[in-house]
Amino acid sequence: MTNETTINKLIEMRLSVLADAYRTQLSDHSMQELSFEDRFGLLVDIEYNARKDNKRKRLIKRAAFDQPQANIHDINYTSGRKLNKSFIERLSTCEYIQDKHNIIITGATGSGKSYLSCALGMEACKHYFSTKYIRLPELLSELAVARGEGKFKETIKQYQKYTLLILDEWLLVKLTETEARDLLEIIHARHHKASTIFCSQFAPMGWYNKFPEGQIADAILDRIVHDSYLIEIQYIDKEHDKSMREIYGIKENS
Repeated sequence: MTNETTINKLIEMRLSVLADAYRTQLSDHSMQELSFEDRFGLLVDIEYNARKDNKRKRLIKRAAFDQPQANIHDINYTSGRKLNKSFIERLSTCEYIQDKHNIIITGATGSGKSYLSCALGMEACKHYFSTKYIRLPELLSELAVARGEGKFKETIKQYQKYTLLILDEWLLVKLTETEARDLLEIIHARHHKASTIFCSQFAPMGWYNKFPEGQIADAILDRIVHDSYLIEIQYIDKEHDKSMREIYGIKENS
């Protein structure tokens, strides 16, 4: 069997990266000095790394980040927000995801909540955790549509599968009774099974009044607050500090 036949078979099996690597080895005479095991190991490494890289790219694309340019290494710690760098770097290891803990990020508009959540989400993707970013109003609309189409349970199961769920604009406005109950279904389905990042303009103590019923509020908050790390982004003094939107060049309507 000729080398070209082997290459064609690799391509037919959708191993084009391996085929290219094999072709490169054939044209590199220095490779003949290596043992078969070493050459084969190099080929496997190239194919393995390519597949891992493609998986990471797919996870990032499917996460649908609001700010896909977010990077944990680009977080600004000198803008007056008093962020704890060592704590955020520890969170970037994704140990909290392995432990099924949550993160609550609070701060005013423009303080960088979304950027920080997306940066942490990117790290989750780099660790090959399935991740999803969505604004709470969009999630509630999706659940309402799913309910009308008879796909509510199916949608809940889908959101249960994400290893990390990022809920932006958390409890920005007061919920209806149906919205609150729908939200409870997702929070309950993920409780102690997966991690969630909540981005809110309000501290947890201010969430209670966003629910129409005290019992639902208690049920949801009990499943969130006790298992969450809290990041409080300090108030931005517009006379002295730039907002994170300005620093990162993000448009106001983004």
